Amino acid sequence: MNAIEPLIAAGAIEQALARIREVVGEAGWLDAAQDIEPYLIESRGLYRGDTRLVVRPASTEEVAQVVSICADAGIKVIPQGGNTGLCGAGVPPEATPNIVLSMGRMKRVRNIDPDNFTLTVDAGCVLADIQEIAERHDRLFPLSLGAQGSCQIGGNLSTNAGGVQVLRYGNARELTLGVEVVLSDGRVLDSLRLLRKDNTGYDLKHLFIGAEGTLGIITAATLKLYPKPVGHSTAIFALPTLDAVIDLLSRARTMTADLLTAFEFMPRFGVEIAARHVEGVRDPLASPSPWYVLLEMSTSAHGTGLDSVMEALFSAAMEAGSVSDGVIATTEQQRQAFWKIREGVVEAQKGEGASLKYDVSVPVTSIPLFVTAAIDACRRISPEVRPLAFGHVGDGNVHFNLTAPVGDDGAFAATAATFDEIVFDLVAGMKGSISAEHGIGRTKKQALARYKSAVELDVMRRIKAALDPHMLFNPDKVLMPPGQASV
Repeated sequence: MNAIEPLIAAGAIEQALARIREVVGEAGWLDAAQDIEPYLIESRGLYRGDTRLVVRPASTEEVAQVVSICADAGIKVIPQGGNTGLCGAGVPPEATPNIVLSMGRMKRVRNIDPDNFTLTVDAGCVLADIQEIAERHDRLFPLSLGAQGSCQIGGNLSTNAGGVQVLRYGNARELTLGVEVVLSDGRVLDSLRLLRKDNTGYDLKHLFIGAEGTLGIITAATLKLYPKPVGHSTAIFALPTLDAVIDLLSRARTMTADLLTAFEFMPRFGVEIAARHVEGVRDPLASPSPWYVLLEMSTSAHGTGLDSVMEALFSAAMEAGSVSDGVIATTEQQRQAFWKIREGVVEAQKGEGASLKYDVSVPVTSIPLFVTAAIDACRRISPEVRPLAFGHVGDGNVHFNLTAPVGDDGAFAATAATFDEIVFDLVAGMKGSISAEHGIGRTKKQALARYKSAVELDVMRRIKAALDPHMLFNPDKVLMPPGQASV
């Protein structure tokens, strides 16, 4: 390269950025340091990147034009929704010339058909707003997450988000009928279907759902709606063992005619720290127990007597020895208080110091073995470590977290690699997943390279090469570069 070539390249990039500004207009871009800072940092502060421009398009047409310009100029495109992800997928790289493509201005409701139980929205719509729109039409959109007040549906689909109602309704993939996607050459793939049956070849939407913005940019989606529940029954049960948790789940699914919406397990340590650090959280029962389950049934039919079903379940589980105590919510306030405990387990960890967080899944019946083995193995490395295993046991998703020993001086975080290997090896041995609902992003791409088979990685790379041959979209996420297939 001669001395003038870098200047030519820099000039081409500046020209491209100027063209992008023209496409999106004055309201569609940010470049002042104080304005772009929130777009550079991962939600937990683990990563900080840099960008030449934050671009905020208002339509699919603008996205397509911006992508075309970036493709011609060799500028990488980092799609970003609400930036609430937990694996760094929406954070730009530190040095590579890039733009952050923020979808927050794309909030249009394109179509709602209550009788067809469908809703079509732009990718920038906030999840809580989608829930509210569905409710106004006497319908339910069941995807429910802690970050639902700020996360966007495009990001939810890009990470195939899960949440607390997967047991009943499935994750984001199961809730999507079609997507609109801008491809790496600027073309728009329109598969916004209102159909539940369409057997015309490959179902292309599944390539982009869960791809974390590495294959295309989701600009809109058609979502499934459900009848709005009119009745709930919510309870917290105390259990003596983890094996009892699995027995209760099996019994609950059988006795409740699959009206079970959520089934969340928590250890005593989780309830204790929630009560200690989260205002309004109280111990739910008079006597402590090693394990707790928060379970909820719901129905859209009137007069079904869900509480009587819950009472029958409670009685049968007590008789079988699976449950030692419990309480069924009698008011909406009490129901919300139960859920505050579960949500408080997550929030309270900050007050306990540093922690390592593993979002994994194993077959449901393997959960007791996994949790017990993982706790034992981690305590052999650090006897004072404080394990915190909780989560959506109904779908096999365990949030296996490790809280630093009391009095940690900062050394605990440096041991992450050792614990990663322990936890992920156990998960792999049980044919589980190292990422149940948070994705891969930057955080787990080395682990993915280690635990995915060579054939799976090869197929993934071939798909990436076919849809994004110039590595335009999120180039430093999910897949390790060729030749770096393992850690």
